[in-house]
Amino acid sequence: MTSQDAAGRRGKRLALLELCLGYGLILATAWTLRPAQTWLWWASVLWIAASTWWSFPGWAAMGFRRGGFVASLWVVVLAAVLSAVAIAAAIHLHTLRIPHSLMAWVLAWGGYTVWSFVQQFLLQGYFLFRLVRLLPRREAAAVAAATIFAAAHLPNPLLTAVTLIWGTVACFVFLRCRNLYTLMLTHAILGVSLAITVPGPKMHNMRVGIGYLKYREPAKGRLALIDPETGRVL
Repeated sequence: MTSQDAAGRRGKRLALLELCLGYGLILATAWTLRPAQTWLWWASVLWIAASTWWSFPGWAAMGFRRGGFVASLWVVVLAAVLSAVAIAAAIHLHTLRIPHSLMAWVLAWGGYTVWSFVQQFLLQGYFLFRLVRLLPRREAAAVAAATIFAAAHLPNPLLTAVTLIWGTVACFVFLRCRNLYTLMLTHAILGVSLAITVPGPKMHNMRVGIGYLKYREPAKGRLALIDPETGRVL
C-alpha cells in the first residue's frame, strides 16, 4: 500500500467519524427534552464547527463562491413561482397567515431564514461533502445526503416528504454548479412559504423530533404569539 492509499483510507475513516458523530448529535438534540437538549445543541455546534475547521476544503469547495450562481439561479425562480402558487391557494382556502409589517416579518421569520441557511450548509457543506468522499458515485452520495437530511425531520410527515424532494434536487444542483448561495435562498423561500400557507396545527408549527410529539394546538381565541423555537406566528 502506498502512502497515498494510506492517506486516502485515513481520510475516509475521518470523514465517516465526522459524519456519524455530527449526525448522531443532531438526532440526539432533536429527540431529547430540555434542559439536556440545550447541552446537546451546543455539543452539535462545537463538533460541526471543529470538524469543519480541521477538514476545511476551502470556501469554494463548500459552495461559497460566485461561480455557478447564474447557472443555478433557476431554482430560486422556481421556488418563487411555487411560493406564489401556494400563497394564492392559501388565500382561496383562507389559511394564509402573514405578519403585517416589516418589523413583524423580521421578528417572525428573520431567525428562520438564518436557520434555513445553516441547514443548507449542513446538507451540502457538511453531509454531502463527506458522503462524496465515502461513496463511489456522486449520485449515490447526493441521494444518501438527501435521505439522512429528510430523516432528521421525522416524525413530521409533511416536512420529511418536502425535505426529501428538496434535498435531492439541491444536492444534484450543487454537484453540478457548486454554489450554495442560490440553494440557501431557495430553502428560505420554500420554508417561509410553507409556514405561512399551511396551518400551524397541521404540521405542528414545523417542529421535528420530540418537539413534534409534544406539540399542543393553541386554544381557540388565543392571542397571536411568536413561537420561540421556529419563529412562526402562532
